Amino acid sequence: MTADTAREAGTTTAATPPWRPALAPVAHLRHDPVRGVDLLVVPERVVVLHGTAGEILRLCDGARDLDAIVAELAGRFPGAPVATEVPAFLDRLRREGWLR
Repeated sequence: MTADTAREAGTTTAATPPWRPALAPVAHLRHDPVRGVDLLVVPERVVVLHGTAGEILRLCDGARDLDAIVAELAGRFPGAPVATEVPAFLDRLRREGWLR
C-alpha cells in the first residue's frame, strides 16, 4: 500500500499521519429547522444530508482522526456497518473538496 493509497483509504502508515477530517473552508454545515434536515452549504449548491450524515460531519472537527470518528459512531450505532461506510462517505466528500 502506497502512502497515497493509505491516505485515500483513511489508514495510516509510518510515512503518513492519521487523517483528521474537517470541513473545508468553502463548506458550512447548517440545520434547516423547517424541514428538520441538515444541510451542507457549498459554493453554488446546497446538499441535503440524509440519515446520520450530519451527525457524522459534526464529528469532523479536525481534532479527531478517522479511527476516532468510526469508534464514536460504532458506540452510538452498535451493529451498524460504520467501519466500512463512514470512511467511504468521508472519502467521497474529500474528493468533492468539501472536507480537508
